[in-house]
Amino acid sequence: MTVDPNAATQGFPPPEPRPSAARYLVPALVAAAVSVALGVYGKVHQPTGIAFNLAGFSSAAAVKSWLATTALFFALVQVVSALMMYGKLPGPSWASALHRWSGRVAFLVAVPVAVHCLYAFGYQTYETRVLWHSILGCFFFGAFSAKMLLLRSERLPGWLLPFVGGLVFAALVVIWLTSAFWFFRTFGVTT
Repeated sequence: MTVDPNAATQGFPPPEPRPSAARYLVPALVAAAVSVALGVYGKVHQPTGIAFNLAGFSSAAAVKSWLATTALFFALVQVVSALMMYGKLPGPSWASALHRWSGRVAFLVAVPVAVHCLYAFGYQTYETRVLWHSILGCFFFGAFSAKMLLLRSERLPGWLLPFVGGLVFAALVVIWLTSAFWFFRTFGVTT
């Protein structure tokens, strides 16, 4: 299709410029950099075995498992509220506020878990479950970084943000399955 250079003067608006591929490339590069940086730090850092514990919990692993479960709960709220925002489920007018705040809480609860994992254990590969946990833990924070950058972009394809959000959610689910769920199955649901 050819565009008439005089179209704007003939009463037609000029065509909108196509978005630059760089606006998708930058979040992808940031995601990769965050993921790799966390993985490298986790691999070269000398693990300490423990980073924190909270009164009322039997161990640091119990604290992490309950915090991870809390993060997963708020991530589920994120999915439901996103479906409401996109009109796939009926929802209240405040679904977008619920989506933003549940995401903030999920992230804030996940950060101490990740800090403990990196500081206390590092990037481990000694069994399949732990390898997947390490890979997806790094991937989660990279994908989350990309999602936050994409939120500020204008004129995104309608599928992109839900796709990246789905990747973030899927990574968190597998992280939870390879850690908190494993802990609860192995040691019981304790505090």
